Amino acid sequence: MDSRMTTILIFAGLGVVAIMCLFGMFARLYRKVGPHEALLVYGFRGTRVVKGGGRVIVPMIESCRVLSLELMSFDVAPQQDLYTNQGVAVTVEAVAQIKVKSDTVSIETAAEQFLTKTPDEREGLIRLVMEGHLRGIIGQLTVEQIVKEPEMVADRMRSTCADDMSKMGLEVISFTIKEVRDKNEYISNMGRPDVARIKRDADVAAAEAERDTTIKRAEAQRASAIARAQADQERVLAETLSLAKQSEAQRDLEVKKATYAETVKRQQAQADKAYEIQQNIQQQQVMAEQVKVQLIEKEQQTKVQEAEILRHQNELIATVLKQAEVEKQRVLNIADAEKQRLIMEAEGQASAIRVQGEAEADIIFKKGEAEAKAMNIKAEAYQEYNQAAVVDKLITNLPEIVRAMAAPLANVDKITIVSTGNGTSAGASKITGDMAQIAAQVPALFEALSGMSMADLFSKIKLIGDTTPKPAAVVQADASAVKPKTASK
Repeated sequence: MDSRMTTILIFAGLGVVAIMCLFGMFARLYRKVGPHEALLVYGFRGTRVVKGGGRVIVPMIESCRVLSLELMSFDVAPQQDLYTNQGVAVTVEAVAQIKVKSDTVSIETAAEQFLTKTPDEREGLIRLVMEGHLRGIIGQLTVEQIVKEPEMVADRMRSTCADDMSKMGLEVISFTIKEVRDKNEYISNMGRPDVARIKRDADVAAAEAERDTTIKRAEAQRASAIARAQADQERVLAETLSLAKQSEAQRDLEVKKATYAETVKRQQAQADKAYEIQQNIQQQQVMAEQVKVQLIEKEQQTKVQEAEILRHQNELIATVLKQAEVEKQRVLNIADAEKQRLIMEAEGQASAIRVQGEAEADIIFKKGEAEAKAMNIKAEAYQEYNQAAVVDKLITNLPEIVRAMAAPLANVDKITIVSTGNGTSAGASKITGDMAQIAAQVPALFEALSGMSMADLFSKIKLIGDTTPKPAAVVQADASAVKPKTASK
């Protein structure tokens, strides 16, 4: 029973091992590829292409190879110079993006061309084809087209290489020109006319802008100057009007002040005169009242005396009537005499006051009349002023005129004289000569002030000691002019 179980387990283990060996062998025979690869199976059943999958490869009768479908990128840079349509030698560097097409025919075609080639060999073959086509395209174009229209060159390369690449099972994904250069600086000089034109246009635009700016600035300055001038004119006009109004107001104020001062003086004079008159009147009234008071006192005294006399008379009637009558008569006489004396004193004081007022008024009148006569005499004397008196006045004031003309020299603190010794008038004599010339100008000033020549004036003055009498009419006229007039009482 135990040996039987052992035999079963052995056979089961051997079966498992056999199954595992079969699975391992099957796994080794199964080949798979990713989406970026293509599996080419070839053998007794022909060539088959597998993309993104797997397939069992039967040993001995089938074999397989893997072909990459990834994008190939490489530089296209011919070592020799390429000549353009203009005959200009240029060097062009470009980048090409190429891959195997995804369809089965293209994969089989690419496998026929490159399956046994290494990647470098494959890229070398493709680069030769690309450089040949690039040379042909560059020969048909100008340098300006190559430099300014690189997209057009890339489109021509793709369209031109499409057939040849398709024959190799490839397709051009993109073609980009990286750089175009030449040894003769054609490309660098090609943009100079445009640069010069652009620079010229820029300079012209800048000059025009500067011109416009200058014109605008000048116009603005002119407008500002005009506005400033107008403002100055308006300011000056306003100041002039203001000064004129101020002058008018000052003039009116001065006139009003003068009028007011004159009115005040006139009223003050009137008030002073009225005060003096009123004072005199009051003094007269006071004196009259004093006289009345004295009269009243005398009257009262007289009444008292009369009463006293009456009393004494009554007493005397009782004693001695006759003696009383005599005494009464005597007292009456005394009272009448005293009354007359008081009346005469009062009248004398009133008369004295009146005479004093009249004397003061007469003095004031005499004083005014004397002043008026003095002014008349002075006016008559001025009328008698002849040319000799005028000459006397002018000649008397000549030293003052010369002194006033020489006054600036008196204010000089220090004079420094520099003399070269040439000429007759130099040094200190020059100063005295200048002073003599200043004094010599006085006669001309005298003639300008008097309006007559000094020679004519001196010729009309009588010589000293001339005692020729004047005519009687002239003497009498002079005496009457000098003799003061007496005021009539």
